[in-house]
Amino acid sequence: MSNSWVQNVARMERLLSELQFTNQKAEALESDAAFIHWVDLAARVREENRTIYLIGNGASASMASHFAADLAKNGHLHTQVFSDVCLLTAVSNDISFAEVYAEPLRRRARPGDLLIAISSSGASPNILRGVEVARDLGVTIVTLSAFAPDNPLRGRGDLNAYLPALSYGEAETAHATVLHFWMDKVEL
Repeated sequence: MSNSWVQNVARMERLLSELQFTNQKAEALESDAAFIHWVDLAARVREENRTIYLIGNGASASMASHFAADLAKNGHLHTQVFSDVCLLTAVSNDISFAEVYAEPLRRRARPGDLLIAISSSGASPNILRGVEVARDLGVTIVTLSAFAPDNPLRGRGDLNAYLPALSYGEAETAHATVLHFWMDKVEL
């Protein structure tokens, strides 16, 4: 059964109103306070001349690239994504696809940097490995995930944004909305 546009808009409104933030201890955070904290993390990165890394697969990789560009242009932040096809295929072929984010993070990330990990399922091995390496390096981590409330990515960040989306379209649309809301507060 197809939904009407009005029903779709109402579903997205409900979904966005169900955004849940938690910290690394799985303690619930109020949304506005969580966004303020996230903005403060970006401000610290800017002040300390650090880097914001963004990772994701598929549409989430596209979002990572989009927001990295906007944060660099409008937020005056140093950002990096690992979407170069040569890098992706070299790491995938020579090491493994699970290491496509972990390997470049291992070589480039430093304590004080910020990693934003975007995954609708929250179960992508390459995203989880990237987060693991970033954690070992002392990088601050923000995660965006959806689908199952107990997905493995949800509890791995210093700040975790979760949306109970039921489809990739819902998750991707909601994640883009969350990222835009944050980024609009980061821009100078």
